[in-house]
Amino acid sequence: MSEKVRGNSKRRIGVVVSDKMEKTVTVSVSGLDKHRRVKKYIMRSKKYKAHDENNECRVGDKVMIEETRPLSKDKCWKVKEILERAV
Repeated sequence: MSEKVRGNSKRRIGVVVSDKMEKTVTVSVSGLDKHRRVKKYIMRSKKYKAHDENNECRVGDKVMIEETRPLSKDKCWKVKEILERAV
C-alpha cells in the first residue's frame, strides 16, 4: 500500500524573533513586494507563530517553517528545520 500524498504545503524561511512561549516560536518572514503604481520595491515582513516541539530554536536562528493543520487559535505552522544557528 502506498501513502496518500496530499498537496504541497507552503514553506517560508525567516528569523526567530521570540522564543518565550512553551513549544512555540515567533518567526518573522520578510520579502520584497513591488508597489503597483510607483513600481518601486518595498520590504515587507510578517510574523508567524510556529510549533517547535523540542524548544530547540533560539532568538536569531534562521529557520524553515511549513504550513500544517491548525494547532491553536493563531498557530498553523511548524518548524521544519533550523537552517542557521544564531551566534
